[in-house]
Amino acid sequence: MKYMLLIHQGTTPLPGSEAWEALAEEEKNAVFAAYKALNETPGVSPGLQLQPPETATTVRVQDGRTLTTDGPFVELKEAIGGYLLLEADDLDAAIELASRIPAARMGGAIEVRPIAEW
Repeated sequence: MKYMLLIHQGTTPLPGSEAWEALAEEEKNAVFAAYKALNETPGVSPGLQLQPPETATTVRVQDGRTLTTDGPFVELKEAIGGYLLLEADDLDAAIELASRIPAARMGGAIEVRPIAEW
């Protein structure tokens, strides 16, 4: 089964932010090492980190007109900061991998969603 793991940043400190700079060097290195290990896990296809939510443009089509809004539609605490793809035997394996993503323990959440295969 294939899964997409959507990384909701929440209050997770991001590199370059004041919160990130307040972390001990040991914690920063642990975060980098965790993402490196995740990307090297069999079955994982690394995704990409996204720019901050405020750089987003939301698009809707209403009555045949394309409408755009600056920024995300969701609250910033719900915004997705990145993703990765996983091919795993079952949901339990996907949950185990999701629990290893630093954002899950640093103020964010990981949404595990099966990919529809038609």
